[in-house]
Amino acid sequence: MSIGLLYERSENDENGIKLTAQEMGIDLTYIPFRKIAVSISKTGFRVASKGKDFTETIKDIAVVLNRAQSKNRRLYAANTMESLGKKVLNPSSVEFTCYSKFRTLMHLWAAGLPIPKTSYVPCDPSDVTKDGRTIRNEPDIADLLEQEIGEEVIIKPDAGTHGKGIVLSKNRDELLVNIGQTEPSIINPVGVVAQELVDKWFYDLRIIVYKEKHKDPVCYPVALARAGFSDFRTNTFLGNLVFDAKLPLYIRELAAKCGKTLGGDNEAWVFAMDGMMNVGKNKNAADEALKAELGKAAAAWAPVQKVKRDDTRLRDFKAWNTRLEAAVNDYKAAESYTKVKGIIEENVAANQNRIVFHEANSCPEFWEQTRTITGLNVAVPLLKGAQSLI
Repeated sequence: MSIGLLYERSENDENGIKLTAQEMGIDLTYIPFRKIAVSISKTGFRVASKGKDFTETIKDIAVVLNRAQSKNRRLYAANTMESLGKKVLNPSSVEFTCYSKFRTLMHLWAAGLPIPKTSYVPCDPSDVTKDGRTIRNEPDIADLLEQEIGEEVIIKPDAGTHGKGIVLSKNRDELLVNIGQTEPSIINPVGVVAQELVDKWFYDLRIIVYKEKHKDPVCYPVALARAGFSDFRTNTFLGNLVFDAKLPLYIRELAAKCGKTLGGDNEAWVFAMDGMMNVGKNKNAADEALKAELGKAAAAWAPVQKVKRDDTRLRDFKAWNTRLEAAVNDYKAAESYTKVKGIIEENVAANQNRIVFHEANSCPEFWEQTRTITGLNVAVPLLKGAQSLI
């Protein structure tokens, strides 16, 4: 029985999982999950593309690594494979929780874990009556959010990723506009999710936690710090830089508890927890000096970006990966990198009691940044977790 790697299309993370599996001597079978038909009938099931039948392939698989990038497809994939008798990492119960930011935070809140104040209003900005009239709900929703959160309100899609659709309202006029633009969609099925603005300074943390069957949860001791001043969102998809940051034991224990809370009774799982430090005025460097160092670090990061855009990764992944690692090592050797990393680590240690966890990702991207910056190849706990389930 083998491990199945399910994906929509083979990106760098999936190629990295394949490469890591080869190095670990693990038998890996590939399952596409986009242009295929999953059919069920009284005679059984069939999974097939236009040119290939994957039914027997799936029958021989014991555990599925669910790497579908779309949250919706990932949820369908987990449920489908479990219904076919397969164990899945991460399982559908985990995907259901992580699909929704609010559901995730409800679980963490119930476990007594620190989260930012968050409100969910199960009402869309507008309703259409049976006779075709439109009812505008923005003022009522704004009243509720101002009542619960205050003047500065962050609105975010409940199922969004990569910082898309996250907007900050600094006054009521902006809040009304932002609520009005929060239309029902695939990343925001119903209602409005809003959050307080956490005074997190210039960085946030991506923390990896994982579990194998019969073992305790583990928090990797180094986080990926995503840093920049260009926007209140520090997501790397918005052009911010990345640094490694050692985590105090207190934060590692909290993150492991987050994973255990979200993982529930499941035997193996992998999460990327996103955390922010409510720094306030407890800073250990002047903003202007820090911006100057970030500017220097950005220049050192440019060669990495050039390699990442190189399409030769599609033809020779191993050679491209060697160039990527060399470019990242040069970036990490820059004096500006060391200075910013030191500021972040010192600030994390000083503010560790002020951390809040605001999101959990059940299918984190890792090959290009988490692996090269922090030293953790997430493919390893993914594959070991899958092995432990066989």
